[in-house]
Amino acid sequence: MFQMLFGALFALLVGAAFLLWGYRIFLVLLPIWGFFAGFWLGAHGATMLFGEGFLATTTGWIVGFVVGVVLALFSYLFYALGVAIIAGVVGYAIGSGMMAAMGLTAGWVLFIVGVSVAIMVILLTLVLNLQKYVIIALTAIGGANAILLGVLLLLNRVSLTGLRGAGNAIQPVLADSWFWSIVWVVVALLGIFYQVRSNRAYRWQKEYYIESWG
Repeated sequence: MFQMLFGALFALLVGAAFLLWGYRIFLVLLPIWGFFAGFWLGAHGATMLFGEGFLATTTGWIVGFVVGVVLALFSYLFYALGVAIIAGVVGYAIGSGMMAAMGLTAGWVLFIVGVSVAIMVILLTLVLNLQKYVIIALTAIGGANAILLGVLLLLNRVSLTGLRGAGNAIQPVLADSWFWSIVWVVVALLGIFYQVRSNRAYRWQKEYYIESWG
């Protein structure tokens, strides 16, 4: 009970922080996000391709770690590309999460759909130079997802065990009901609107980014 309550409150607090101030938080921690995004992508990709549980084998851990290190390096050396790749990872999570919510939980089709959405998001980010707005959208979406996960945990609609087994934090929200999916979209849009307004005059300088990481 305590573990569930702590997890729910933690998700609510972190979700609120990213929903409202995600842009500035994300930029400072970009290489770290690159590692975790790459780790999840590699491990989840191994799960989809080999049909094993999420991080259930050594292969999943190794693939996740290698992909995580590569994306962390890209994020440190190439700011725009790092943002685009992380955006692609989130696009993959959304695409695969939607397919899983429709009942397809493993296999090549799920993997291909996720990769297709990821590639589309990466190309849009780079071609249209949308790094700032992509970060705002991603952090608002992630914050809204964390907030709803916290609410669903408090309402016993999802469990920590089920969340760990899903391997995708977006899937439980989408799979619970269309009502929560709509709430998720509305909360995310409110977060995007707030961040765009509050960061209208804020410009991240690449030189500050390099100095922050030595």
